[in-house]
Amino acid sequence: MSRILISVLALAATLAPASERIVEPSGLFGQIHEITAELSRITGLKILKKVEYAPITKDEVRKFLRERLKEEMPPEEIRAEELLLKKFGFVPAGFDLAANTVDLFTEQAAAFYDFRKKKLFELESAPGELQRLALVHELAHALADQHFQLEKFIRRGNSSDDNSLARMAVMEGQAAWLMSEYMARRMGQSLKGSNSVAEMVRRTAELSAGQFPVFDAAPLYMRETMLFPYTYGMLFQHMVLEKLGQEGFREVFRHPPSTAQQVLHPEKYFARLEPTSPLAPKPPRAREYKLLTSGTLGEFDHRILLRQFGMEKESPGVAAHWRGAVYHLFERKDRSGTVLSYASDWDSPEAAKDFFACYQRVLKGKWKTMDATTGNPGRLSGRGDDGYFVVRLSDSRVTSVEGLRSSEEAGTVR
Repeated sequence: MSRILISVLALAATLAPASERIVEPSGLFGQIHEITAELSRITGLKILKKVEYAPITKDEVRKFLRERLKEEMPPEEIRAEELLLKKFGFVPAGFDLAANTVDLFTEQAAAFYDFRKKKLFELESAPGELQRLALVHELAHALADQHFQLEKFIRRGNSSDDNSLARMAVMEGQAAWLMSEYMARRMGQSLKGSNSVAEMVRRTAELSAGQFPVFDAAPLYMRETMLFPYTYGMLFQHMVLEKLGQEGFREVFRHPPSTAQQVLHPEKYFARLEPTSPLAPKPPRAREYKLLTSGTLGEFDHRILLRQFGMEKESPGVAAHWRGAVYHLFERKDRSGTVLSYASDWDSPEAAKDFFACYQRVLKGKWKTMDATTGNPGRLSGRGDDGYFVVRLSDSRVTSVEGLRSSEEAGTVR
């Protein structure tokens, strides 16, 4: 469901500055060939051509992101995404998704590799050591791009929000692993055969706290979705390499994970456990609505959803039983309100029952008032801040319709 975040993550890797400046190959830029040669030795991927480079400023980053976001996602699509995130409770009611996303990625900018121009850009104002790390990371992208055409690789995931996130985890996770391996080798060490990768990821996340105020103030969903491709992607790449060796650098691009669940649980990637596509209920009087947006909600999205509303401990265990989920967001044609239709499959009736109980806590958490008018072991209905709702448990499936105009409408939902 992170369509706009994935779009901007992809944009950040296709950044072109407003004005390019020619620089001499001195300082860190002078180390490009040396670094790329080392990355080639680590991966077994040959250098097919030299990587071009240029500096960039923070203002150019912001300007480009604003302009490219308008090109890639029309205002109506951004509006639909924002309404969806608010409907689920991932972001607060007054949240401006487009503005905050641009601010968030501008703050994080350090370097970019442009897939289209086949050129690397590095932020002039970044601290020295951060510049080095960013340079290695982006050169890893450049090397992968020469072999796997990264822009096409990311675009192929557009059929599913969850698949797009998984593909981004492949791209960023491999670059993050190579950056760490490169730095480890400089100290005479290696990540291969090491169990310290998870600890390294955890410490990196902790060290970033307090250094990026826009990031720290962002909603949990924004922060976690932004970090996922780097942190869990790096862990995923490590596990693939431990099993397949150097061939793992190619395998993740040739046969990428199809879901974020496969990234979270590499054993499910190797087993090729594919998601289900449950049928979500239609709202009553469907002719009075138009479909704003629809998509998939993965295991990782469910993890965040439960954490968002106080279920930190329950989140990983409950979400791990996810088998597939879809959503549809409808808007009344007079724009007087929206209806969220959602369905999720779980790997057992017991797991679905656990999530059914958790989702009731989600509803109570995201609304200021929630009045449950009817309830039984398999059904909960009532009224929330934005209208009437009905949540149903049936075997291994949980469905929900939220935002209806009357209890009578809720009573007709099947």
